Amino acid sequence: MTLDARLFADDPARDERFTVRDRWAEVTNFPPGHPEATTEFLHRQMNEEINGLEISARNLVDYPDADWELRLAIARQCWDEARHIEMFRRYLERRSGHVGKYPVMNFQFRILTKIDTLIGRLAVQNRSFEAAGIDAIHQGIRESGDDADLAELFDVQLADEVQHVRYANVWVKKLAERSGPRALIDMARAVAHANEALKIVAGEAALTYPVADDVRREAGFSEAEIEAVRAMTI
Repeated sequence: MTLDARLFADDPARDERFTVRDRWAEVTNFPPGHPEATTEFLHRQMNEEINGLEISARNLVDYPDADWELRLAIARQCWDEARHIEMFRRYLERRSGHVGKYPVMNFQFRILTKIDTLIGRLAVQNRSFEAAGIDAIHQGIRESGDDADLAELFDVQLADEVQHVRYANVWVKKLAERSGPRALIDMARAVAHANEALKIVAGEAALTYPVADDVRREAGFSEAEIEAVRAMTI
């Protein structure tokens, strides 16, 4: 079944190596402890980092009149995401994986590029998706055990993702102060859009992770915002 065009933009381009699926239930979901679970995770995460690069690049193209300092932060995120793609591919291949080994989803790109305001995209990509990502990475570091390679990968990724969330927190506030109630409406509309779309993609498989309080504080969230996220995960 085709995804609702009201909520999802077209897929980004992928070459013939990739098999692209629309819903979580349609990709490979190994149970915990399966010998291929980590390899599949690395492959899926590699493609999600590609999505992060593509979204950030589109933000530069779609909003050329944004403040220079904000555009510079977005450009730096492009560089970070490009490095993450290479890291995940390298670790994937160390485990005898290869590009295209498993199906992937491009839901992040398809949701974000359907949002038509920069403040809305920052609120969803950085303050929502990537903020949830830092919770997941923080948990991944704790669970990596004796896998030093995986712990190192997560540690490098976490440092960059915290910065991506932090600059968005700074600029969302600046843009809201400058534009007033209109900006708050744009943010709320974007978040509602993303939540509706995610329900279609994830179905009953949506995952939540323990809230990484200290890391979220480092990323610029207030105590009230952290508590609000914790309440939603209970």
